[in-house]
Amino acid sequence: MLDLFPSRDAGPFGRRQKHARGGRVPVTVITGFLGAGKTTLLQHFLRTPEGRGTAVIVNEFGEVGIDDALIRDCSDQTALIGNGCVCCVVRSDLQNALRKMVIDRERGEIPPFVRIVIETSGLADPGPILQTFATDRSLGSEFFVDVAVTVVDAATGLDTLGWSSESRKQVILADRIILSKTDLAEPDAMPPLRARLRELNSLAEIVMADEGKVDPHCFIESAGDGERSAFVAEAEHSDGITSFVLTEDRPVNWSAFTRTMETLIALRGADLLRAKGFLDVEGCRGPVLVQFVQHLPHPPVELAAWPEGKRGTRIVFITRNITETEVRALFDAVRNLILVS
Repeated sequence: MLDLFPSRDAGPFGRRQKHARGGRVPVTVITGFLGAGKTTLLQHFLRTPEGRGTAVIVNEFGEVGIDDALIRDCSDQTALIGNGCVCCVVRSDLQNALRKMVIDRERGEIPPFVRIVIETSGLADPGPILQTFATDRSLGSEFFVDVAVTVVDAATGLDTLGWSSESRKQVILADRIILSKTDLAEPDAMPPLRARLRELNSLAEIVMADEGKVDPHCFIESAGDGERSAFVAEAEHSDGITSFVLTEDRPVNWSAFTRTMETLIALRGADLLRAKGFLDVEGCRGPVLVQFVQHLPHPPVELAAWPEGKRGTRIVFITRNITETEVRALFDAVRNLILVS
């Protein structure tokens, strides 16, 4: 069983332009498949001097924003676009969010910002997002895409690239590729992963992350003067991928939760694309952040305070051919068995 955590008291689309583009705001697009570590890297960037004055738009595939809540502590200007991907069903929401940020800044309703970062859903095809800035004249007068960054999980990336068309699109359109979780990858896994990335994108710079950190200039400076690939694929997600959220008002039993997740991973780990959220655990004052990516559980972390003061368990699941009903039934069965024993 998972060990209980320690509870503490306490420019234009395509080519890079080297010179300033008038008064337009630079935009960084951060993409990467589910669980690649985008939020961790973004949090570190926002805490650096280079990250000051950055507004953030977070898109999550699901009904409840988890990454949005984590990033709000690092940026005064954060907008959440939820329950879809900016590449498809809520693309107009992205345009509206960008325009609203400009209006609110001019009115003094939000602090001034000098850059916008868009963190996409792990299932997003960045092609339509990048096209939006090139084809929407209104947005083009206010913003320009400075750099597109794709984060790839070094431990699971090669396998994901094999079956996920979305992950391949993300790599193809990147200006820079960041390899995350290199400490979890087998040494002999790196050469074939790099070779596959080079097959998909021979121009992008490849950067190794170190414990969730990279040089902050990775997010604010384009790499090289090459053009992005003209490849723009259809914005469709792989069959069988769905998202749902589990909530619970009462504190949860840590043993029951971990036993359930161990069972789910053992039976269907490859189809558990991501599970991430906050737990209200019995005996803990703050929320416990948990995350699972396929067969890999991340160490749980207890946070000092509940996001927006809202206590309660909420976990977003993104799965392939696993239904919400099946997951709920598994949780109920394990909880009942533990209570009876």
